[in-house]
Amino acid sequence: MKILAIESSCDETAAAVVEDGRRVLSSVVHTQIAEHRIYGGVVPEIASRRHIEKIDMVVQKALDDAGQTAHTIDAVAVTAGPGLIGALLVGVNFAKGLAFMAEKPLVPVHHIRGHIAANYIASPDLEPPFLCLVASGGHSLIVDVRDYTEFHVLGRSRDDAAGEAFDKAARAMGLGYPGGVALDRLARSGDDRRYPFPRPHVEGAPLDMSFSGVKTSVVNLLHNAAQKGDEVDLPSLCASFERTVCEALRTRLFAAAEQTGARVLSVAGGVSANTRLRAELIEEAARRGLRLCMPPLELTGDNAAMIGAQGYFEFCAGHLAPPSLNAVATLSVERGAPEHFAV
Repeated sequence: MKILAIESSCDETAAAVVEDGRRVLSSVVHTQIAEHRIYGGVVPEIASRRHIEKIDMVVQKALDDAGQTAHTIDAVAVTAGPGLIGALLVGVNFAKGLAFMAEKPLVPVHHIRGHIAANYIASPDLEPPFLCLVASGGHSLIVDVRDYTEFHVLGRSRDDAAGEAFDKAARAMGLGYPGGVALDRLARSGDDRRYPFPRPHVEGAPLDMSFSGVKTSVVNLLHNAAQKGDEVDLPSLCASFERTVCEALRTRLFAAAEQTGARVLSVAGGVSANTRLRAELIEEAARRGLRLCMPPLELTGDNAAMIGAQGYFEFCAGHLAPPSLNAVATLSVERGAPEHFAV
């Protein structure tokens, strides 16, 4: 079964054709990073306008690369939420029109479910149940993946997501946008114990996370140093901050594994591309004798291949959308049925 998938939840306009939820026949991503860099972050209105300009070209290229047409695919899947509402609406409305024209089923996909499904592409033998650490610019979650369309959140960030904290700390350091990549690169040459930071902790919820405190600590340290005329060891500041955030993510994933007895773990989202986090998770999983699945770097960021993978399983579950499908800006990963995206 071949599914054409469309993703436009933030600043990547993406389309892909995925077969049976595991095999990528084509994947096209048009990024807007260069344009948003001058503003230090994504400008929602600009993102929406660029999606409008690029989506037809991106979708056509994905079909061409896969040797398909709108009439030879079996269904159209689209990210319907969560995300920037204007950006989402571009993808949803394009998908609705295409599905109507080609007389194909329309499948709404939850963006975070898509990130998790990137692991089905990277590890074709992976099947639920398993635990997944989702760490991205907008979400930090520990998810119990009970079935392909059944999810339960065990822990979440109470404030900033890990990726958001990385980008904001990097911006305070003057590293530009997207800051997480630059911070990761600089941290490799730093002393990760030079600057001690508070360890995020949520009373009464050991699997929940909080990253606003450590981000604020970085900002305060930089301000104090500037006021006193002190020099900051930037690589070590990056390494110390990175160590604190990665430790919070790693310890909670393995604490959840102990709590649930899970033997198979996975990771997803943009932060899962972080060098230190990947290395620490691999080492700890090996030490505990657990299986760890991770998508390749090209599937950690926003892309349509992951939406096509999850779209296949949503289709198999009968989760088809009517023409009234709408986009939603916020929605729990536990809620991904078509009625959750209704007007």
